[in-house]
Amino acid sequence: MRRLIIALLVLFILVIGVAVLAPALIPADLIRERTQTAASQTLGREVRLTGDIRLQILPQLQVRAQNAEIANAPGFGEAPFAHMQEMRVSVALIPLLSRQVEIEEFVLVEPVIRLQSNARGNNWTFGTDTDQTAPAPSSDGFRREPGALPFEASFGDVRIENGAVYFEDGSQSRRIEALDLNVELPSVDDPVRLRGSFQADGRPMTFNIELGSLRGFFEGQETPFLTTLNGPLADLTLEGRFLESSELAYEGEVDVTLPLRALARYLGADLPDGDIFRQFSARSDLSGEPGVVRLRDAVIRFDDIAATGDLTLNSVGARPRITGDLNTAMLDLTPYIPADTAPQANRSANSGVSQWSDEPIDLAPLRTMDSELTIRADELKARDIEISNVTALITVDRGRMTARLNQFQLYGGTGEAVAVINARSNTPSYSFNASLDGLEAQPFLLAAAQFDRLIGDGGMSMNLTASGASPAAIMNSLSGTGRYDFTDGALRGVNLAQMIRTVQTALQNRALPTAFAETEQTDFSSLGGSFTVTNGVVRNDDTTMLSPLLRVLGNGEIDLGGQSIDYRLTARAVQSLAGQGGELDLQGLEVPVRLRGGFNNVSAGIDFEAVARNLLRQQAGRLIGGQSSDGGDDEAPASPEDVVRGLFGQLLNNARNDDDDGSDEPTDGDEEEGDAPN
Repeated sequence: MRRLIIALLVLFILVIGVAVLAPALIPADLIRERTQTAASQTLGREVRLTGDIRLQILPQLQVRAQNAEIANAPGFGEAPFAHMQEMRVSVALIPLLSRQVEIEEFVLVEPVIRLQSNARGNNWTFGTDTDQTAPAPSSDGFRREPGALPFEASFGDVRIENGAVYFEDGSQSRRIEALDLNVELPSVDDPVRLRGSFQADGRPMTFNIELGSLRGFFEGQETPFLTTLNGPLADLTLEGRFLESSELAYEGEVDVTLPLRALARYLGADLPDGDIFRQFSARSDLSGEPGVVRLRDAVIRFDDIAATGDLTLNSVGARPRITGDLNTAMLDLTPYIPADTAPQANRSANSGVSQWSDEPIDLAPLRTMDSELTIRADELKARDIEISNVTALITVDRGRMTARLNQFQLYGGTGEAVAVINARSNTPSYSFNASLDGLEAQPFLLAAAQFDRLIGDGGMSMNLTASGASPAAIMNSLSGTGRYDFTDGALRGVNLAQMIRTVQTALQNRALPTAFAETEQTDFSSLGGSFTVTNGVVRNDDTTMLSPLLRVLGNGEIDLGGQSIDYRLTARAVQSLAGQGGELDLQGLEVPVRLRGGFNNVSAGIDFEAVARNLLRQQAGRLIGGQSSDGGDDEAPASPEDVVRGLFGQLLNNARNDDDDGSDEPTDGDEEEGDAPN
């Protein structure tokens, strides 16, 4: 018995001695070679250990390696896929005999990982086949199932010191640097905690991740979790639980605030200038699975827009897709409409109408994400246009956005509209179809076009298309058709009946009648017509305005692209109107009025030559028809020459004398007009 005890004691001493002396007896180069070979075969990439290597077996199994590298995949450059300054691993030896892993130390010092992708594939898919042209992802993916962790384990000092992760795909790059990570894991059945910090392109971020159980997570059990992320790119709190399932299904609550401009710059995009795209925040119930996030009963704020509802974000396809149903009290789109960037020199001090901008409109956001959203707004505002009770279906499909507005209310009426922005090509295209009924013309036209001269109730319809990258290009390419009908209203700024009454005096003085003034207006019972638009020029030939005293016809053009107008109104008295002083009955007399000039300098003028001819024809017809100048029946009818000499000779001489002294230029081959600013 004594000899047996001595033999066992000697054997134990020999084992201890071998464990202590083995690291010194085994050459470092042999350890390096065997380690490099085994690691290279496992990863399918060359692994190089160029620094010192140390192996220790007692009192714990410990390995230290310096300057370790993993080669990059073919076609991704000479820089290594991963490099670390030092790696230290210590594992308790005795617990390994009972399949219990106790990692006393696992430290990576200054690890650097370079992630790259291009048309051939990516450099982070490992395997023995180094051809990355068609990486084959696992068909099953990650699955949580019983028995996934058939061992016991605990972690002591586990951390990453000053790590870095770089990503490039040929068009954009990301940098995560100064990564420090600490892991707390007493056992695989106890809560695990990861906490640390990093810098994202120089922006410091901190994070904290807590998981109820590592074994429960991997084996598909219900597992609580808590995640926080704080810094200039995001403030996020996510608390919930992974559901009992084989996939990563989860539910919980989220509270997130995203500074959009800083986040967009980090992601390689620049948002449009202005006081917009500042911040997004949401508080919501949360659920989902890999690639799908659902927000329910969410309270969402985007800049100054507040909304409630449900949203689903699906990132499984080629582009992220967002769907949902939102409700808001006020949807103000004004800040997101491209701003007027014309120079101040191009503006009118009175009206402020400026030239269309040549600055391109940034439509890049439409190409980053697809959507199908239903938005209900009590009030919708777009610059000066205000709409009530709006239900809008907004869809975005590969850069093409369609907005459908059904049965909204505006300015006392109702309407329907469909707007399309197609940014799939280098030259965006647009279309707009609308039907408006029963609206009050003056507030609507004032808000839509800064035009307040028309009063009345009615409607209009239009079908317009355009293309171009800038507001100027859009307006110069605008084409389409439309019509309008209004009743029981007035045309402000002119009294056409008074204009006809005073036309004789105006003809003598070659000046606009007093009928043109801000306080004057022409009442009508109906006003309607149609128009066509070609390359930004609106053409109308059939405007008809009816009133108890007048019939007014209109025709002409409005150049929206060039911001000018050339339009003619011809007013005709349909009832007896006595001229000023009562000398003439002006029933049937036509008086043409021409509006022309730039949007900031529109003038109104009377075609005096046409008025003189109309007066001549009217009176000549009456006299030749047998009526004397004093109403007697016995006198012979006068000849046209007598009429000209006796009645209008002086008027025509006055008109010609005005021409001779150069006071007025003819407007065309046979017309002269007296103009005055409108």
